Amino acid sequence: MNLPRRGIPLPVRREVCLVPPSLLLGACLLLAGVVPALAANLQGSMTSVRRQSRVAQEHDFTYLNTPGDVQRFVDQGILVRVSESGTLRLEGVSYPYARPEVLLFLKRLSGQYYRACGEQLVVTSLVRPRSKQPRNASTNSVHPTGMAIDIRRSNNRASRRWLEKNLLVLEDRGVIEATLERRPPHYHVAVFPNPYAQYVAAKTGGRVPEPGSGDPTGIPDNHQVYRVRSGDSLWVIARRFGTSVGDIRRANELRSSRIYPGQTLRIPGD
Repeated sequence: MNLPRRGIPLPVRREVCLVPPSLLLGACLLLAGVVPALAANLQGSMTSVRRQSRVAQEHDFTYLNTPGDVQRFVDQGILVRVSESGTLRLEGVSYPYARPEVLLFLKRLSGQYYRACGEQLVVTSLVRPRSKQPRNASTNSVHPTGMAIDIRRSNNRASRRWLEKNLLVLEDRGVIEATLERRPPHYHVAVFPNPYAQYVAAKTGGRVPEPGSGDPTGIPDNHQVYRVRSGDSLWVIARRFGTSVGDIRRANELRSSRIYPGQTLRIPGD
């Protein structure tokens, strides 16, 4: 009878547990104290699209069908021109117009972005009529209303993190809806006009500071921000604030005296 020699261990059967790579990576990131990119929280959804569409309906916004419709809204002062500046660049934008609140949003955001990241905010799309929408666009897209923006995704990681963080903060405040789109890489942002204007008024005491004051917008400090109410006219507003219709039109680059409820106007002061 042959007995096993002492000191030689018997074979041990080992159980192998296979961990999915995604879980292993996540565990490593948590152990290393690394927080996943905020862009993961900017994923689009049908709920988000429906929310944007509902806000457009609440504001009674018209969905523009043709380039002629866009021009008509520009002529009436409903849409305003978005111009390039030292902090904002337009690239491939066919229709450089948007709702006044969108312009306000871009001036504020681009100034803050430039100060924090040292580069211009690049906008690739603003108002876009339905006849010029890309084939893969949602039928509920709010680009035809003038309340949406496409912002190019920077190649700089720090810039992306800054922008994503601040978009999420504004989204949490309920004043925008932001989505990271993959093809091509960009951020789709829908600005909710009334909530955003109220948010700005709360932060600035009803006034919008001039560039260089810490929250740049390009609007003079002696201008007040006024939300048009039902029954208002430029003549009524001018009398209320002790100014003239012509001064209000010039301050807002209006080509006519037509205004609409919910519109934001800059009221010049002394």
